[in-house]
Order: sequence, then C-alpha cells, then structure tokens
Amino acid sequence: MTGAGRARTVAGAMFVCGWGGNQFTPLLLMYRRVGGYSVLSVDAFLGAYVVGLIPGLLLAGPLSDRWGRRRVMVAGTAVSAVASAVLAFGADGPLPIYAGRLLTGVAVGIAMSVGSSWVKELSAGAADPATGARLASLWLTAGFGLGAGVAGVLAQWGPWPMVLPYVVHVALTLPALALLPRVPETRAAEGPRGSLLGDLRVPAYGRSRFRLLVLPMAPWVFGAAGLAYAVMPQLVDDRLGPWGLVYATALTVLYLGTGVAVQPLAKRLDRAAGGPNPGVVAMAVLLAGAVVCAVDAELRSPWLALAAAVVLGAGYGVALVTGLLEVQRIASADDLAGLTGVYYTLTYAGFLLPTVLALISSWVSYPVLLTAVAVIAAGCLAVVSAGARRRVSRAEAEAPVPVRV
Repeated sequence: MTGAGRARTVAGAMFVCGWGGNQFTPLLLMYRRVGGYSVLSVDAFLGAYVVGLIPGLLLAGPLSDRWGRRRVMVAGTAVSAVASAVLAFGADGPLPIYAGRLLTGVAVGIAMSVGSSWVKELSAGAADPATGARLASLWLTAGFGLGAGVAGVLAQWGPWPMVLPYVVHVALTLPALALLPRVPETRAAEGPRGSLLGDLRVPAYGRSRFRLLVLPMAPWVFGAAGLAYAVMPQLVDDRLGPWGLVYATALTVLYLGTGVAVQPLAKRLDRAAGGPNPGVVAMAVLLAGAVVCAVDAELRSPWLALAAAVVLGAGYGVALVTGLLEVQRIASADDLAGLTGVYYTLTYAGFLLPTVLALISSWVSYPVLLTAVAVIAAGCLAVVSAGARRRVSRAEAEAPVPVRV
C-alpha cells in the first residue's frame, strides 16, 4: 500500500463515519410521520448525537496523541457500525434510537479529530502540503452528503425505511474496518504525558491568528448547514405537498455536494501569493447565502431555497478546508489531533443556530431573524478581513509550523 493509498484508506474510514452521522438528517420527517414520534422527541434524537459528538471531538484527539492514531480510529469506525446496527434493529422504541445516535456522535467525533490528523500525517510526503487537509475534508463531506442522499431515497421509495438505510451503512463500514489495521501508525504510543486539557490549548504564538481567522469563521461551517437543510425546508414546507422528504434530502445533498465541488478552489486560494485570503472569500460567500435566506424567509420560494443551499455550500467548502489548514499551521505534532478536535467542536456549535432561531421565533419573525443572522455574518467577515490584513508577529513568523503553503 503506497503512502497515498494509506491516506485514502483512512479517508475512506472518515467517509463511512460521516455517512453514518448524516444519514439520520433526512429521516427526521419519517420518524415523525411513520414512527409517530413527537417534534420534541425527534429534536432529542438530534441532541443525543451532539452529546456523543463533543467528547468524541475533544477527548479522542488527545488520546490518540498519547496512544496512537490507529487504535482510536479503528475503535471509532467500529462504533459507527454498531450505532447503525442499534438504530436498524431498535427502532420500535426511543431508547435504542437515543443510544444509536449517541454512539454515532462519538464515531463522527473520532473520525473528524483523529482521522483528519492521521490523513495529514500520512500525506506528509506529498508535493502539496495542503493535500492532507483537503483529502480529509473532501471525503468527510462526501460521506455526509451521500449518506443523507442514499438514506433519503431508501426511506422514500425502498422497503423497510427504518431498517434498510442503516443496514447499507453497516455493509459499507465492514471493508473500512478490514483495511484500517493495515495502515501504519504515525504516532507512537507514549502513554500519559500531562493533562488532556493541555492538548486542547492553542499555543501562545498562534492565539492571535486563531482568534482572528479561525474562531469567527468556524461556527459558520455548520451554521450554514443548519440554515440550508433545517431552517429553509421548514419555511417552505407548506408549498412542498407530499415531497417534503425528497426536498429536504435534495437540499442536504446540494449543500454538501457544492461543498465538495469547491474544495479544490480553497486549496488554490490558500496557495496563491497575493490573492484574496481564503477565509475572507469563505465568509463573503457565507454572508451572501445568509442574505438569500433572509430574502426567501419573506418570499418562501422552494427554488430560492435551493439557490441558498448552493451558495451556503460553496462557503462551507472553502471555510472547512481553510480552517483545517490554519489549525495545522498553528498546532505542533504533540497537539495536532487535540486542536483539530477543538476546531471541529467550534464548527458544530453552528448547529445550534436553528434551535436558537426556533426559540426566538415566537416573538420575532423569521425574515427579521435571518436578517439579523446576515448582519452577524457581516461582522464576522469584518473580523476575518482584519485578521487577514494583520501583520504576522516575529514570534509567529519564527515558530515552527507543520504546514507551509
């Protein structure tokens, strides 16, 4: 197995974990209509995913820094398969669904923090230093998109809609589990070496860069996803008739598919000397998508919502890769996985946006709320632009960074 093949094997494991994580999204309507679960129960299923995701993101990375990438990533991929098995054969009651969603969150957290770090290290000899970050984000995004798309189609037209999507995912996961043990370890097991919290701290020389370029952009990665395939389908639902499930699936796939398509652009922007800063480009596109959402909150056009998904997906693709590259520049070899987990935790904070908007919507209309979201996006764009113009300090310039583009 070549070096590129090893990196793709790990990226493939990230793909199946991402598939398992997002296959549930278009099935929410099915659980309400077919399973008879209330809106509150379905929202709680999503919450169980986040409960598992956060420790997966924050703890798996530092643990893999101590004990090696391979054993943690193999465990995470196995947990992903177990989660789908629980969801497939435990749909008659809510408790197995809660358990399955929690395990799914753990698996996705491990894939994002440990998998991204392992792919980056396996790609260290590539001619392009950005190869690892782009490969990890590309395969993860593809898993998110195809998982949602296939699950939505199977639930709409296939037999056993509450079982078959999960069985397909288990079947996809088994080859990844068979191949992962053949990939060489890149992080020798060291055992305990200080606190886990220490591995989650941003190094002093990179804190300013992190605050100005990563922090204001990260929540928009999945905040945009919440707008595209949680808020917008709700706003146009009364105009969809019996096609609500297919439409929600289409928005999810369109958003993530656009994200996959534009990720090579993010790499080129990062490499271009004297060109626009990729973080600024990402936030500008995300701001444009938020404006389209605000307009459609008034018009409630399903077609304009599709356009919003495309624009937001483009911003997502550039922002995800750009954030990963910035974290890889800031992190040392000893805290790469930990800081990658911190970054992904910040991105997933954006998924709280639909819930926050739903809570406030009892008092404020969605056109006003989404206009406010666009104003906040404009403020984040201003911060990222200021960070891009800021001169790098001597300490930052002389600090060793693992990625130079």
